[in-house]
Amino acid sequence: MPENHMPAAPSGADRPATNTFVPLLTTRDWNAEWKELQKVRRRADDSSYWDKRAETFTSKDAPTPYVERFLALAGVRPGETVLDMGCGTGALSLPLGRAGHEVIAADFSRGMLDRMEEALARNGVTSVRPVLMSWEDDWAAHGISPESVDVALASRSIATADLKDSLMRLTDTARRRVGITLTTGSSPRTDARLMQAIGLQELLGRDYLYAFNILADAGLMPELAYIESTREVTFDSFDEAYAELTHMVESAAGGVVSSAELTRALERLRTWTKETLEPNPHAGEPDADGEPTKPLRLHGGRTITWAFIAWNK
Repeated sequence: MPENHMPAAPSGADRPATNTFVPLLTTRDWNAEWKELQKVRRRADDSSYWDKRAETFTSKDAPTPYVERFLALAGVRPGETVLDMGCGTGALSLPLGRAGHEVIAADFSRGMLDRMEEALARNGVTSVRPVLMSWEDDWAAHGISPESVDVALASRSIATADLKDSLMRLTDTARRRVGITLTTGSSPRTDARLMQAIGLQELLGRDYLYAFNILADAGLMPELAYIESTREVTFDSFDEAYAELTHMVESAAGGVVSSAELTRALERLRTWTKETLEPNPHAGEPDADGEPTKPLRLHGGRTITWAFIAWNK
């Protein structure tokens, strides 16, 4: 799935007032702590949400720098079969299919699969098989059994309550290799630079550490690399910027800090936003989705760092 498939924390009245869970990152049971962390995050978006989002997605036929880097690290060999779990609109499946690989492209959003099929047809790719399936479904019932593909991939798509189960499903499905990406913070929606500026950097969930340690505890030997993805978000006004950034902060940290600490952080956010917001010299020009950019932007843009984790069997 697309990068904002990741869950975030509740905000406002939904935020627990006491006994908040703080991820210590010192546990011996990484999956148990992951499960506790998911309880205080906003529930992951369901398939109907992504069906609607799919209507606004533009399917890019040319691979992005992120996709090129992901596939280089994945190391899929000529002729190998691939599972692309959480395939979204086919960012990985399309170039893999073009290269002649047989691909099972699975996603729980019918809308996303529809957009991918449009791109496949437009490019004459026939080696990709779309499958409507979630992480929690019975994979075997969808024809995806143990060791049914050479390589299993999950790009920016792991948003599950049981991380170990998802990692082991990928491991069981692959004959040779697995590759995934997770954020180095709590969510791809979170600006780590901003969180550091307002004193909340240490509260980021650092999702990739859970996966790395779960795999290590299972006796696997995970490899780690990083992929940077840059985006520029624009705004019509200071109020719009502050409102969107407030939502970001509440989603990332609302479940793991007290209301008083969050209030102080939001005051620091107001100052940071005033100091960082600047005129957008490219206002009116189309963004990556073809929509006109707005008059204001954050100085320096925003870089999301993804952790690429791979392991061989």
